[in-house]
Amino acid sequence: MHLYPITGAAARVGAEDTPWAYRDAKYSGVIVGVDPDPRNAEKITKWCKDYWEGLHPHSSGGAYSNFMMNDEGQARVKASYKHNYDRLQKIKAKYDSGNLFRVNQNIVPAKAMV
Repeated sequence: MHLYPITGAAARVGAEDTPWAYRDAKYSGVIVGVDPDPRNAEKITKWCKDYWEGLHPHSSGGAYSNFMMNDEGQARVKASYKHNYDRLQKIKAKYDSGNLFRVNQNIVPAKAMV
């Protein structure tokens, strides 16, 4: 488990100034499971997910999106951008309405721009 302090410039930026909304958090954690033997992948994945499940109730609820896996789902993406998600959807609808850039932590474009 990697634990990164959120200090310096990251802590001085307002929660609405960039997409990442957890500027008030003190730390960001990353749970990593690595083994050169592919036969252990299922066991390691389960261990990581169980570890995350145990810690999550004590977290802020979201994540730094670059630390997320590709398949964590839209609810997790929304939780990570918190109050900034709706604004990001509108931007995405304006500049990528066809959702071409949908790999990783996708922000689904808003249905229609007003």
